[in-house]
Amino acid sequence: MQLISISTKYWAVFILAVVISACGGENIESEQAAVPSETRLSVVTTVSPITNIVENIGGTRIRLEGVVPEGVNSHTFEPAPSMARLMAQADLIILNGLFLEEPTLALAESNKKSDAVILSLGELAVTPEQWKFDFSFPKAGGHPNPHLWPDPNLGLSYARLVYDQLVILDPGNTDYYSANLDHFQVKVTQMDQAIRTAVATIPEGNRKLLTYHDSWAYFAQQYGMEVIGAVQPSNFSQPSSREVAALIDQVKDLDLPAVFGSEVFPSDVLESIANEADAEFIDDLADDDLPGQPGDFEHTYLGLMKKNMELMIPALGGDADAISVIDIGNVFDGNSGAVYPQ
Repeated sequence: MQLISISTKYWAVFILAVVISACGGENIESEQAAVPSETRLSVVTTVSPITNIVENIGGTRIRLEGVVPEGVNSHTFEPAPSMARLMAQADLIILNGLFLEEPTLALAESNKKSDAVILSLGELAVTPEQWKFDFSFPKAGGHPNPHLWPDPNLGLSYARLVYDQLVILDPGNTDYYSANLDHFQVKVTQMDQAIRTAVATIPEGNRKLLTYHDSWAYFAQQYGMEVIGAVQPSNFSQPSSREVAALIDQVKDLDLPAVFGSEVFPSDVLESIANEADAEFIDDLADDDLPGQPGDFEHTYLGLMKKNMELMIPALGGDADAISVIDIGNVFDGNSGAVYPQ
């Protein structure tokens, strides 16, 4: 009976994908003539998932440049002094916030135009009562886990906040931004439903995550999973021998089939934990490094979610087929010229 239930949900997701594909054929760009680059809002962003969320809403009506190179540690990234000029030219500077990009925020505050807006998404998407604290982000440090976007529902909250600010700064393009947001919302809803379908196929006892850097606290809460630990301490040092031994025992006791590393944070320690506990080591989950290269179809926020789910779900004993039908492409037509530093 369970297999029939899952199959029914899968076909529901598939049908929704077909509908979305048909909607995606609408030419949003054709509704208005292309806007000359020099007249567009200048928008600066930080990490690539946020850059792509902003790109999907702003499309070809904004000039967009991310500043944190993909595949680097966004917590410790130090922007070059030359980036001050970019900040000084921006009309809108969008950050994740929640203490993720403090050096970049300081540079923006010191160099922005008097009428430029700094939009900190995390503080607006969740309240302090909803903040998550864990091994990598202990409550005693006062800095909550800032990785909201792995929960696509919070990614959609980011998109709505971006839309609200773009409409304030550029009301003449409200219809365009609104159409993009509508299409993006449909795609994110599809992704949310597919993840729920896929997670339901994981044996209940396996719905647990041991990671190196904890980027999955908000995701886990949303989808009925549990983060049982993160190897990386809050100061980005190596965990102690006692902490490693405790994690090995925990993985063994729970009989977890897999533990998860990161493309950004390679970890011999986590690999050793996996080996000692006889678990598979998946070392290429990505927090903010989009798949492929800029310009590739899969180089999107939803592409990042799809890739991570296709790695995570089968490793824990589930079926990720529901994810495979997701349309992960950008919602707007044309080339926005958005810059994703590599």
